[in-house]
Amino acid sequence: MWYVIDCEEGASLLFGMKENISKDEFRKRISEGTLLEKVNRVPVKKGDVFFITAGTLHAIGKGILIAEIQQNSNITYRIYDYGRKDKNGKERDLHIDKACEVTKLCPAENLPAFETIQHEGYSSRLLASCSIFTVHLLNISRKADLLTDGTSFEHLLVIEGNGHLEGQGISMDLKNGDSIFIPAGYGSSAVTGNCLIIKTRID
Repeated sequence: MWYVIDCEEGASLLFGMKENISKDEFRKRISEGTLLEKVNRVPVKKGDVFFITAGTLHAIGKGILIAEIQQNSNITYRIYDYGRKDKNGKERDLHIDKACEVTKLCPAENLPAFETIQHEGYSSRLLASCSIFTVHLLNISRKADLLTDGTSFEHLLVIEGNGHLEGQGISMDLKNGDSIFIPAGYGSSAVTGNCLIIKTRID
């Protein structure tokens, strides 16, 4: 899942295909350098969310700062590298055969926008939920009480503003960019202040 924290005006990213294409056309366009003509380029703005299922072609454009929540995986198949070279003048390896086996050659479907729920002192909006993770956006204006039960850890990523985290044996200031891991079974804690937080857990 990508959450656009900030971006330059006119920034865009690649997300799926414009239309259905065959594996033969996919491979041919890679070799000819014309694949971008068939890839869906999406203009982005701050706060946009993209849920990227396995096999979906995707790439971040320049001028975009994102938070990325994902299943732990070291597999990336590179099919196009914009002609870039490393410090030794060598192009990075491409993985065209493997990509042709698994890439979804069709338009990508994004999640619908979920409703924002108002609570006393903060609001909460579900960004994405799947078997791997569940992500909420907490917009804290005064205070948000948290309960980290025994079923999952919780991860807090501060993406805007400042706050303060209080819990059992912990008291710490929070600022933009801070990443906090709360272990499963920790119990009650609370964030006060004025900040925007991406909260992730496993369900």
